[in-house]
Amino acid sequence: MGTVILLSLTSAANPTLIAATTVMLLLPNPKRLMLGYLLGALMTSITLGLVIVFALEETQSVNTTQRTVSPAVDIALGVMAIVLALVLSSARADRALQWRRERRETHPKGPPRWQRELSKGSPRVTFVLGALLTLPGASYLAGLHALSKLDYPTAVVVLVVVGFNLVMLALIEVPLLCFTFAPEWTPGAVARAKAWIGEHIRIIAIRGFTILGAALVLKGVIGLLR
Repeated sequence: MGTVILLSLTSAANPTLIAATTVMLLLPNPKRLMLGYLLGALMTSITLGLVIVFALEETQSVNTTQRTVSPAVDIALGVMAIVLALVLSSARADRALQWRRERRETHPKGPPRWQRELSKGSPRVTFVLGALLTLPGASYLAGLHALSKLDYPTAVVVLVVVGFNLVMLALIEVPLLCFTFAPEWTPGAVARAKAWIGEHIRIIAIRGFTILGAALVLKGVIGLLR
């Protein structure tokens, strides 16, 4: 369960969700827009999450092959996460990020189409965008894979999937709650948070992938030794 919780926190670091929340906070009726986006996102992510996790449970066999393959998958995912952390920490990645910043400053582009659609200010539009943009990412899929091996009852699996999604979408849930109770303070706080994340996103990603990779490798090794 610890791995599932860690992966839910990792999956919450979603740049698209950060951008969508920021745009909606700056538009008229942000509560309605964010609520529409959240409902669309929950519909897609919970539905796909339940389908995937139950499909994984059905395809697992209770024999020696499962005991060997499942830890091997954990180790493979862990190694991939560690490799990503090493790549992000390399000097070449630093130069690439610097090049992208300079290019963005010298050749500014207009907002992507989904941001232009958000600017229309319709809760129906944000519902559709939330449903379309909230597709399973690597952390979500890894979390579902870990959950499928815990052999929980169906009701517990449903609750865990719903809880996973609530954590994953916290970046829009928290501003929605804050805007409801503190409408004057929230937009400025979100702008400051976005600036801080933009400055520290590389360190956050390196540490997150390192911790996740080490946890998955350790879990896989323990599984092989059983």
